[in-house]
Amino acid sequence: MHDLLDDYAHSNALRDTSPRLKLLLGLGAIIICVASAAPIAPLFIAVTISLITVRLAKIPGRIYSTLLLIPFSFSLLSAAVVAFMHGGGDQLFAFNIFDISLGIREEGANLALLLIARTFGGMCSLFFIALTTPLIEIFSVLKSLGLPDFLVELSMLMYRYIFVFLDQAAMIHSAQVMRLGDAGVKNSLNSFSMLSSVLFLRAWEQGERLIIAMDARCYDGKLDIMEQSGMVEPKAIFAVLVYMAMIAAIAVLTRDIRML
Repeated sequence: MHDLLDDYAHSNALRDTSPRLKLLLGLGAIIICVASAAPIAPLFIAVTISLITVRLAKIPGRIYSTLLLIPFSFSLLSAAVVAFMHGGGDQLFAFNIFDISLGIREEGANLALLLIARTFGGMCSLFFIALTTPLIEIFSVLKSLGLPDFLVELSMLMYRYIFVFLDQAAMIHSAQVMRLGDAGVKNSLNSFSMLSSVLFLRAWEQGERLIIAMDARCYDGKLDIMEQSGMVEPKAIFAVLVYMAMIAAIAVLTRDIRML
């Protein structure tokens, strides 16, 4: 997933567009999604942001839809729980399990639809940022906006070494599987405990190597990040501002609308 997102972030059709403008569009859409009281605005954001990602950024639709399946499945499970647990209004659906009556009422169904719409719209906006903007540019923008240096640098190191340790864990797990380390529950538990302990030691060793390498390069407690400004065309700024105003107006005008 790390390679997939980074590859498209560096090769998409909006690569040369200003990262500040892309962050404004993505983060603004996420905020409006979360603040919306009805599902119409988040669904509109999900559709339009998806079209921008697929049509303008030239991200393959098959890859994009595959990425969205993961959060969408979680949102469906969460929405199902909310629909059954949150009562109020007329009953829409009911059934009995072991003499226990379960049902969905209007208020619970509307809240579940709102949850799905918010999740879907927010994840589309988040994937727009991830698929069009390299993470190093996001860090540079955050640093230029006044975020503390130690927080930005720590985030950079964490992001980098999460995938290093995932690669290490995958290699260790593959070696255990080749030696039948997953044959049976007892062997699986022993293999998992060994993997965790070895991974902890590898992380400790990698941290010491990192400190030595940074000291050898005269590290003084600060990492310099060069911000790439990208193209900022007036028509692009105008289009983003008009889009933000439009979705904000939709969220306000539809706040009292209920789907059921």
